[in-house]
Amino acid sequence: MMAVVRRELRLMRRRPIYLLASLGVMAFCTVFFLTFLKEGMPQKLPIGVVDKDNSSLSRNLVRQLDATQLGEVVSFGSYQEAREALQKGRINAFCMIPEGTYSDVLAGRQPTFTFYVNSLYFVGGALAYKDLLTMVNLFSGAVQREALRATGMNDAAIMGQIQPILIDAHQIGNTATDYGVYLTNVLLPGILEMIIILVTVYTIGAELKYGTSRHLMDRAGGSMSAAMLGKLIPYTILYTAIGIICDLILYHWAGFPMAGSIWNMFFGTFIMVLACEAVAIFIIGALPVLRLAISISALYSVLGFSLAGFTFPVESMPAFIQGLAAAFPLRHYYMFYVQEAIFASGFSGWYPQIVYMLLFLFLPAIVYRRLKNAYLLQNFPRK
Repeated sequence: MMAVVRRELRLMRRRPIYLLASLGVMAFCTVFFLTFLKEGMPQKLPIGVVDKDNSSLSRNLVRQLDATQLGEVVSFGSYQEAREALQKGRINAFCMIPEGTYSDVLAGRQPTFTFYVNSLYFVGGALAYKDLLTMVNLFSGAVQREALRATGMNDAAIMGQIQPILIDAHQIGNTATDYGVYLTNVLLPGILEMIIILVTVYTIGAELKYGTSRHLMDRAGGSMSAAMLGKLIPYTILYTAIGIICDLILYHWAGFPMAGSIWNMFFGTFIMVLACEAVAIFIIGALPVLRLAISISALYSVLGFSLAGFTFPVESMPAFIQGLAAAFPLRHYYMFYVQEAIFASGFSGWYPQIVYMLLFLFLPAIVYRRLKNAYLLQNFPRK
């Protein structure tokens, strides 16, 4: 087996694509996501305002909306201008302040503010709508407070009228509503999973494509197990090291929430690496044609992001999709991450996910004989 390991190390030196596709891609993605999402949330989203009233009250509302961290007001003279800007994507939403708002407020009537939101850009539209709604509600409360003060009511009684129920919200695991925390913790492991599967499929399939599989089997003494272990040991060490470095960057250098133990995260990363390599062996063993196996691997890896459950809960998906989600190591790693990093539940909370990932290690046994015959007979097309 050590002869195979030495052979694989020589191949890695001669073919820099292996290191470039592993270290290079992960380094680029880590820097990209940590810098792209460094603000935590989108800042200064352009929000349009059409102020038909142009009173001191409406101008005060516009100034307060512009002062928020999330929104940046863009004024328009008419509904048509604002609608055109919304359709062109220059703004995420706009608010119509009707004429006579100030006089309606003074007379005790109820003016109607109309929001138009571009929900095609989901994050920008949702955040812009939230900012508009929050500011209008606060402004409405301020108007009510001044009207009640004029009647001689004290502030405690006024707040009881304006806000009968006080909400005390606690955002667990991501108190700052940081999109970097929300996305990067799963995107980087997901990209690592994709790299592992694609590169492993390529390294194993390249032996078939270039007709070197019999030479590999000779080095392994005719043992398929020794051949696969020898080929994968250098990559397992490499991918585990990359995963651990990413964990250190996220939970120490970047300061992402880590309620549990960083050592448990290292362990989970190692098990995910093994599970992904097992999936890769299964794919190339089931389809010992490199171009087909690479295509299937790419499709499988991309689906893992959708079915991990970090953007849309798997529990709300159709039943057959929920079952399909279990076929992706990234789904189980995400559940492991939630239990350890967010809830610090320890072994009792995440051991089922480790068991599920370990079950992937039985996949190579299904295609063992087929892959061995392909290596020895080389009877599959190489193009």
